[in-house]
Amino acid sequence: MLLRTIVRVSSGTRLLPFLAGFIVIALGDNLSGWVTPHYWLSATGTATLALSFVGPACAGAGAWEGSRLRRARISDQNAVRSPLVIAFPLLLPVFVMGVVGMATALVVSATAADIGFGMPIGFGMPNPGILAVEAVLLAANTLVGFVLGRVWAPIIAVPVTLIASFVANAYPASWSILWIRHLVGGGLDGCCSVDQSLDAWALVSAGAFGTAVCLSAAVLIQYRKTASAIVAAAALLAGGFAGGAASAHGMGADPVTSRPVGDLVCDHGRPRICLWPEMNQEADMVRTESRKAVARLRHAGVPVPATLTMADRPGSDETKLAIGPGISAAGVPTGVAAGLLPPEPACTDNGEPYPAADAYGPVGAWLSLTAGASPRTLTNRVAPPELALAQHVLKQSRQTQLAWYERNNRAMQTCNVRPQLDINGSHG
Repeated sequence: MLLRTIVRVSSGTRLLPFLAGFIVIALGDNLSGWVTPHYWLSATGTATLALSFVGPACAGAGAWEGSRLRRARISDQNAVRSPLVIAFPLLLPVFVMGVVGMATALVVSATAADIGFGMPIGFGMPNPGILAVEAVLLAANTLVGFVLGRVWAPIIAVPVTLIASFVANAYPASWSILWIRHLVGGGLDGCCSVDQSLDAWALVSAGAFGTAVCLSAAVLIQYRKTASAIVAAAALLAGGFAGGAASAHGMGADPVTSRPVGDLVCDHGRPRICLWPEMNQEADMVRTESRKAVARLRHAGVPVPATLTMADRPGSDETKLAIGPGISAAGVPTGVAAGLLPPEPACTDNGEPYPAADAYGPVGAWLSLTAGASPRTLTNRVAPPELALAQHVLKQSRQTQLAWYERNNRAMQTCNVRPQLDINGSHG
């Protein structure tokens, strides 16, 4: 059969417009709602959300193509070509349908992220590792669907394959056993904020398991239901499962790590400010507004380290600049202030009482107002009583404000000291 004829009659060709429309219309909000602006890694990771739907579409179409061969009784004839060679042109349009579907998802997420191609090499392109894992998983769904289609009639094979594939692709992300989700790329859609990078072991896990599924299905297609083929396919599948599970062992729900600080672009001003390349559009504004905020804080007596950095884990004499791409000038003072709040002490990890938790809202609001933030920009960040308290503290003398800040800052660093939020020094 001519290739153009195969493409014309393929279930993948017929399903493609519906799949693309579903991704744009039904998944568009989810693909664009949480993506990190200007960050290709985030756009690529967010697009994997569509795998839970594109994978089952490939599996169902693959089952239909397998059922077509079953009805034609091709295996009962003395074919010159091997079963894999026969299957390849039938499944290629189905696989291409899946690739186009995932490309559509990537376009939607990249458009929402307002990504440009004018960035340095390595930052201005989709993540190739994620794209490779998507391809492997799409191939795995397609091949498994084809195998089941060769066994069952289409009225059974297609719906069963669709449902089973959806459960296998979508449900592991909701299970409490975290490593299972990484076998099917279930955690990639949570990658990444601008200060995070992808944990490569998540790609190894999904790649190993997906490749094993592909090889197992290929063995069953080539050698059908012989005992040796079933044993070999089972061994391949078990090995891939074990390898994928070992690769994902100990990984959290989101497969992310701290982004390498070597990606930061730092200047030589005072204070020194280090930004990610994705901040290039706002870099001049951020540096100007950050230095204004630091000057106000230091004038109020608040110590500020010599370096403001967007790194996930600031080093010594550095503080976190808690902003992201797309930040406005009005939001920069709050980003500077947020980095000065102490992290919760380790004792909170053990479930110990932490009375100083009540101080984070008013102290953070006072730092932001002192840095130059407008009260209007804080209305959605802190509760009205906390904002009102911070504004009341701001009306006091400089010495009173600084004493209030210092004693509550000390309290937030321990689990056994209550904050003193009342401006007169009584317990809050």
